[in-house]
Amino acid sequence: MEDSISNEKLEKYFQLSSEARSKATPSTKNKDEQEKLADMLSMFDSYFSDARHFADSGDLVSAFGAINYAHAWLDAAVRIGLMDGHGDDRLFTLPIN
Repeated sequence: MEDSISNEKLEKYFQLSSEARSKATPSTKNKDEQEKLADMLSMFDSYFSDARHFADSGDLVSAFGAINYAHAWLDAAVRIGLMDGHGDDRLFTLPIN
């Protein structure tokens, strides 16, 4: 069992979240949904930025927490249908059809 956070592991998660951010596309149906999605993407961007800051400061534990929290915002947006994850169940928890 692995019980430490390395720079390599952290970079893997940064890559995974960057890939997810690039792959998911909006699937909003109205202005209200667009506003909700904009808020969720803003949260992703903020947590991603925080994760980079923590990593650059050497605080790998906080960086790991922040990058996973960032990814969760994208995952939630796909799960509730505000974004299309294009069937990628490696990057997202897909909606139940």
